[in-house]
Amino acid sequence: MIRNIFFFLSALAIFGAVMTVFSRNLVHSILYMILCFFAIAGHYLLLNAEFLAIVNIIVYTGAIMVLFLFAVMLLNLNKTKKISLGKVNLFASVISGGILLLVFVAAIVKNSESVTPVQLSQDFGSIKHLGKILFNEYILPFEASSILFLSAMIGSIILIKKEHR
Repeated sequence: MIRNIFFFLSALAIFGAVMTVFSRNLVHSILYMILCFFAIAGHYLLLNAEFLAIVNIIVYTGAIMVLFLFAVMLLNLNKTKKISLGKVNLFASVISGGILLLVFVAAIVKNSESVTPVQLSQDFGSIKHLGKILFNEYILPFEASSILFLSAMIGSIILIKKEHR
């Protein structure tokens, strides 16, 4: 059952990613990317990482993709333009694609070896376990990042106030 769900979510994520790249309409491309993000959140749920799934949906799908969608709608960027690649860019893209194919083949060959599974605790990936680790072992980086976000927010407010004067 879980294996079937995994394969369905994988096919959905790959379909969304491929359609994001090959879609000619920019709005459709953004919607396919949102579909891909939801499939990845489903993978997080299969791994019992509920917090990562929710954060993925809230941050990426809820904030960033909606921001992209509104930027496209407000700036009217959905007009397609014919882009022609030069010979150097075409050669570089073929080389990059070949290297990526080589990496995929190497990963498949390496994955065919038998691997012993790692035993994880029952609460691995849960929000309670993540909170304990975050506020006990990583409290200093957590507080430093919160100060960084606070200063960025104050800086953006100051910049907006200067523009309105």
